[in-house]
Amino acid sequence: MTPLLVIQILLFPFVASTMSSYWANATRDITLQETASQIASTIQQLYLSLNRIEVTTGTVTQASNFPTEIAAHAYTARGSLRASLAPNSGKILMINLTLQGLGNTVTAQTSMGHNTLWSTQSIFNSDSPNASIKVQKFANGTLLFSFG
Repeated sequence: MTPLLVIQILLFPFVASTMSSYWANATRDITLQETASQIASTIQQLYLSLNRIEVTTGTVTQASNFPTEIAAHAYTARGSLRASLAPNSGKILMINLTLQGLGNTVTAQTSMGHNTLWSTQSIFNSDSPNASIKVQKFANGTLLFSFG
């Protein structure tokens, strides 16, 4: 009976710590995924709003209203476009968020039109006071998106 009690005393803290760590990591992933989806949705809404004949050329900047930290850590976002598999269709925007210091990474995607471009050098830093989404509309109807 005593060896079993000793094993339980030694094993319980390890199991409790492992479960707690797993739960905290899963919670960070869920929050990060929600933020990635919110950023992707905002970009898609900007596309739908600006991809109209009535909207002339120019630049629009959407200031960040996203959380600056997730679980007390800043995060970065990067975007990339890829062609859709369906012929004569639009493009797919992939948004990758990474939690700084922890490395948690998630991806969200959204549909965009064929006239969409993405500035691959742009990075969204959540803790930057200038964090934003920028869209430049050209005379030919092309929309160039980037993070500010």
